[in-house]
Amino acid sequence: MPWRNVVGSLCCFKVFGGGNAFQVVSQTRPQLSSITLDCFPSINFPLIDRQNQENQKNSRMREVQLGSHTLRSHGVAVARIHMHDWFIFLLLVLIVAILNLTHPFYRYVGKDMMNDLKYPFKDNTVPIWAVPLYAMLLPIAVFLFVYWRRRDVYDLHHAILGLFYSVLITAVITDSIKNAVGRPRPNFFWRCFPDGKDVYDKLGNVICHGDADVIKEGHKSFPSGHTSWSFAGLGFLSLYLSGKIKVFDQRGHIAKLCIVFLPLLFAALVGVSRVDDYWHHWQDVFAGGLIGLVISTFCYLQFFPPPYHSEGWGPYAYFRVLETLANPPPPPNAIIVAQNEHNVGRQAENEVDDRSNDRFIGLSIDSNSRSTTQETETERK
Repeated sequence: MPWRNVVGSLCCFKVFGGGNAFQVVSQTRPQLSSITLDCFPSINFPLIDRQNQENQKNSRMREVQLGSHTLRSHGVAVARIHMHDWFIFLLLVLIVAILNLTHPFYRYVGKDMMNDLKYPFKDNTVPIWAVPLYAMLLPIAVFLFVYWRRRDVYDLHHAILGLFYSVLITAVITDSIKNAVGRPRPNFFWRCFPDGKDVYDKLGNVICHGDADVIKEGHKSFPSGHTSWSFAGLGFLSLYLSGKIKVFDQRGHIAKLCIVFLPLLFAALVGVSRVDDYWHHWQDVFAGGLIGLVISTFCYLQFFPPPYHSEGWGPYAYFRVLETLANPPPPPNAIIVAQNEHNVGRQAENEVDDRSNDRFIGLSIDSNSRSTTQETETERK
């Protein structure tokens, strides 16, 4: 209990009849102002305030120690620790390439379904080559800028690795669903029949006579790849920025949210462009954005604390290194000496126990011999 509350409680106990003051209070009514000022201290939250102050102090102290783990000093060591992660990264790149070459499921498309698939076949507002630029290279540029300011190789390495995994896992999931579902795009009619003359077989299914690659791409509507990639990369960047600028530090600087929402707004506009270009249905865009956001959140939390955490500005690995420096493990020689001392102590205790047991046995033997001697003397008598 804080000392102010203890003093206040004792004061109130004295005023309202504690000890010998009961008769005084019964005769003289205390003033309300004195009770309020003297007996009831101002309401505060000492535990919460103390915890916030300690967290802020520790955060500042730990930020001062930045700059001792750079690419030159610890880059190779960090990469070796995560060598298997980079190997799986290359494997994911290979899987994405195979999925792009795989033919999707050619879903049945009848004549009555063409009413919703006759939208114009136009070019992309956001070309496919631009997606890696803003979804991967732009966040990496932000990571490099932060590294230039703080010199933390753990932050740079884990941010890049988390971003790559976010985008590649999203790509694998998106392309797998695309090939499995095979939903036709809104402009499928003009992909299948470039001359506008539709042809169907006996079952009513389309007989496309357009370009094979264009038809193949026309069966990859669900979910939207542009949208999932955008939310995977820019969503990761949004979480990264929210932790670095300490959006949720409980100080009410709501203007910081504009910086966090800016990447998400750009990703949402990319998704809207896919609907406007008639390359995707709105359900495709919604599913792609959801996949990208979920995967980016999982990948971010694998390396960084939540943005609302007091240590959300740095990766887990950085704080583990600080704890190791603050509490270094004992050297092997010290461990051996401690073990030897422990063994010597146990041997000494065992020797003491053996001596006590010998004494007890000796006393018991002596008492038994005395009893037998007395019995023989009584018999002789």
